[in-house]
Amino acid sequence: MTHEELTQNIEKALAEIRPFLNSDGGDVHLVAIEDEKHVKVKFEGTCTHCSANQMTLKAGVETTIKKYAPQIETVINI
Repeated sequence: MTHEELTQNIEKALAEIRPFLNSDGGDVHLVAIEDEKHVKVKFEGTCTHCSANQMTLKAGVETTIKKYAPQIETVINI
């Protein structure tokens, strides 16, 4: 998978999870893909300071990204 295809797949994953975040006043955006296996995202809105954002990151965002791009090993919020 090319870097461009990987980026598109990750954007598709974020588009899938975004409505759930938006419904609570939050959002998430792709910041970077490093070594084709590490993804950095940034939470925005209410997700920034939410006490459950680490759970959302692992159970929601990371799981969805790995569904679209199984080669991804880590997803972190910056």
